[in-house]
Amino acid sequence: MRKQLTASVAGVVVLAAGGAAGAHASTRHRPAVLRVGTYHGIRGQYRSVQAAVRAAKPGDWVLVGPGDYKENGYKGEPEPAGVLITTPWVHLRGMDRNRVVIDGTKRGSPTCSPKKSDQIVTKDGRDGVQVLKADGDYVENLTVCNYLTGPNGGEGNEIWWNGGDGSGKVGMHQWWGNYITATSTYANGLNNPRGEYGIFVSNANGPGSADETYASNMGDSAYYIGACNDCKAVLTRAHGQWSSLGYSGTNSGGHLSVVDSEFDHNKTGIANNSQNNDDAPSPQIGLCPKASDKGPYGTGSCDIWAHNYIHDNNEPNVVGNGVDGLAGAGPVGTGVILAGTEYVTFAHNRIENNGAWGMLIVDEPDQEEPPADLSQDCQGGISIIPKGTGNALCYFQAFGNDVRENSFKNNGFYGNPTNGDIGLATTLHDPGNCFEGNTDPAGLTADPPAAVIQSPVYACGNPNNGDTGPLAAEVLCDTQLLAPCPGVPGVTTYPRPTHAHLSMPPRKLTPTMPNPCAGVPVNPWCPPAQPANGSAGLVVTVSVTGCVTAVPVPVPPRRRDAATEC
Repeated sequence: MRKQLTASVAGVVVLAAGGAAGAHASTRHRPAVLRVGTYHGIRGQYRSVQAAVRAAKPGDWVLVGPGDYKENGYKGEPEPAGVLITTPWVHLRGMDRNRVVIDGTKRGSPTCSPKKSDQIVTKDGRDGVQVLKADGDYVENLTVCNYLTGPNGGEGNEIWWNGGDGSGKVGMHQWWGNYITATSTYANGLNNPRGEYGIFVSNANGPGSADETYASNMGDSAYYIGACNDCKAVLTRAHGQWSSLGYSGTNSGGHLSVVDSEFDHNKTGIANNSQNNDDAPSPQIGLCPKASDKGPYGTGSCDIWAHNYIHDNNEPNVVGNGVDGLAGAGPVGTGVILAGTEYVTFAHNRIENNGAWGMLIVDEPDQEEPPADLSQDCQGGISIIPKGTGNALCYFQAFGNDVRENSFKNNGFYGNPTNGDIGLATTLHDPGNCFEGNTDPAGLTADPPAAVIQSPVYACGNPNNGDTGPLAAEVLCDTQLLAPCPGVPGVTTYPRPTHAHLSMPPRKLTPTMPNPCAGVPVNPWCPPAQPANGSAGLVVTVSVTGCVTAVPVPVPPRRRDAATEC
């Protein structure tokens, strides 16, 4: 498949190649292949994935044969993970994405069992596969399921690249994920214990990428990238479903691209936001780090969402939509929400069948009490109520966001007064937000009206504002952020949760790696002369027009030079 991607994506891919080469070149260890389980009748050296990972040295490969691995880590480790990776440049790869399962349920239980009695629930929760502050680690071609939060929350992350969660600092650089699935078949109704995050990247500034991934049934979000002001991250061919949020990004920006992905059947499809919390630094800002870099659209934005399909995000009955969490108070029936974000670009996406709004841009009045070690009351926002009062309020304005040439269809069918394709609830700012070339075959619906919002008043770089009256009230009603909002037919009617719905991904949604031996050093599971039909990543070429073409390339039948990886 060939795609015309933005220059922003190309920048991240090029950085990824260069960064990988620099880090990996320092290792002198001849790569070993540590095999777990049995593959094609040949037994490996290890029975436990955690044991093999613990024995691995930088540059080694850990291959995992088909099986249900009830991994529980080791006592005394710094994080409660089934498989904890603290060694840099380890390549963890399953030999079949759908049949290699890192499973949080009890020994002897069926694979990813949904039964309550088969779950392991600990006081503080557990994670599945976690990479902790280690550069250059790969997680590929496997499934992780049923690692749950504690009864009162905490942990519950299925696959996590953790560069220092809660520290407010970047503690990790390169990370890579391909052909991975993260899900949970169990939740305590709408509440804890449950799976919290599916594929999770925090406090890491890359370069990093994830390709051909699936995540579902999460109480917070299927995907999360946050706490990185220049993330240098690329997410391609992601599919997030049946979660409070299909994607969540807090205080993430700079070079960050999400392309060719799908988000559906969530409460809210995509939620990018600013928060004055320990995912510092705030705000969420997609400006290119170099002032001389104007980005692909000349607006200075390098945070690009393009060629995605965002549809049917109308599900109130997801885990996380109960009494102990609103997953950032995402408004049900919304395809995309940009809350207090700056300079994020949405272009050439399909946004369809979302009952409240297809795209919603709002200011964010963040009510969190920030950590005491933050030097400012309100970093990157306007301090309304200072921290330390118990009622802190940090107001983040949404501005500089660019919404262009998206295809909208059948949004706003809840029928409340402001529901439609686009909603803008922002206070006056110079520059404001901009809209251009967006279409709907039935006629674009927006508040402010479509004829206004796509007029020169809302061209990029101009000062403007949105509807902070009826639209803002509707948004608060939908989120129940301040208080439950009773439905008034014809005025404020939004679906509310009645039960928890969990859905396992059909096999067709999770293609396995075509050749799991591609690029692996010769070993009993991967003999010489392997066909080069695995997908290594992307080769990038720049046309005379400045457009960038990224195409999958085959992997040679030998260990790849890190400089070719993306």
